Amino acid sequence: MKRIIRLKIDVKKIDKARLFTGSKGTYLDATVFLDDEARDFGDNGMITQDVSKEEREAGTKGNILGNATIVKILGDDNHSQPAPVRGLTPAGGPVSDAGAFKDDDEIPF
Repeated sequence: MKRIIRLKIDVKKIDKARLFTGSKGTYLDATVFLDDEARDFGDNGMITQDVSKEEREAGTKGNILGNATIVKILGDDNHSQPAPVRGLTPAGGPVSDAGAFKDDDEIPF
């Protein structure tokens, strides 16, 4: 079963010291914690920036960078199945796209 997941990341929260250069660009290691059920604001999980194994064992946690939302679930036959409820405010109204990224926005680092 495939899932299409939308990520919303606050790039200002990225610890730039943890970015690394690979053969094809600059990379960030991150982890998505995903629940099957939608939470209060319609998201299904969160994204955190990875820390080293030694830091994790010492109790250090990576920055929470944003949220993840299951948009669509595809069955084995690639037909859509309903995704958990998403895009609702706590009052049940739709979430506004105000402040959405625009092509002319600059990444702040």
